Amino acid sequence: MLQTVGEMDGGNQSGVSEFLLLGISENPEQQRVLFWMFLSMYLVTVVGNVLILLAIGSDSRLHTPMYFFLANLSFTDLFFVTNTIPKMLVNLQSQNKAISYAGCLTQLYFLVSLVALDNLILATMAYDRYVAICRPLHYTTAMSPGLCISLLTLCWALSVLYGLIHTLLMTRVTFCGSQKIHYIFCEMYVLLRLACSDTHINHTVLIVTGCFIFFTPLGFMMMSYVRIVRAILRIPSASRKYKAFSTCASHLAVVSLFYGTLGMVYLQPLHTYSMKDSVATVMYAVVTPMMNPFIYSLRNKDMHGALGRLLLGRAFQRLT
Repeated sequence: MLQTVGEMDGGNQSGVSEFLLLGISENPEQQRVLFWMFLSMYLVTVVGNVLILLAIGSDSRLHTPMYFFLANLSFTDLFFVTNTIPKMLVNLQSQNKAISYAGCLTQLYFLVSLVALDNLILATMAYDRYVAICRPLHYTTAMSPGLCISLLTLCWALSVLYGLIHTLLMTRVTFCGSQKIHYIFCEMYVLLRLACSDTHINHTVLIVTGCFIFFTPLGFMMMSYVRIVRAILRIPSASRKYKAFSTCASHLAVVSLFYGTLGMVYLQPLHTYSMKDSVATVMYAVVTPMMNPFIYSLRNKDMHGALGRLLLGRAFQRLT
């Protein structure tokens, strides 16, 4: 099954033709339970994010910068889970756990790019909330359609570049011996642990680019919320304070969930990365995209109204 470079016609430089994605458990009974659990989570994630996209697209009242970025966040989450979960479900139902070398790197590319894109979109959403609360009189001009599109284009460009850099660097890595991946998808740390060549450059670039693509937006978000909190505290009316804070609560919850689960996996030395981190990986790769639609719609009256009009149509309009 595993072939050396010399055995492959025009093969890659990795030393392998495929990897084995063994997943979280090799126990058949546990695999059946995991299959139905992940299938349910995937369907909930797809339905939730598609409803968010349809509600925002069909309701002109939601054609604002905040919902523009939320729609793109939902699209990213939808793309993210589709990149990983279907293959995982096939592996749980099949005796063949193999994923080709090219397939593994493709999955890695989209995984890395989309995680970065999620992070950058969250940063643009923090900026939107900062302008709305701290500079409300200038909101329309400060968050013009042209600027929103430019910000989103920058997010996509940086994410594509980030994923491309790490995927190309991974093609330089040589793998040898057993290529069993005790994980649910092809993940950066896991692949580097399997390498039998020098990965110093990969580690260095991962640290440098990771600090830029993740910690810079996180610092920006923290600074934005410090100013937002100060602005809210200066509001004399308690009801207006609550209304201002409620517009940020959903975003704060999503940011906390995103960075909390991501930090559990990646804020540790590479040599300590092990199978126990699969639970944290499931959290950021499966649970977070599933929870985002609920977080953004539970306490959002505008979203409630848009979803009601989308699902119930005229009957909902008569009730409201």
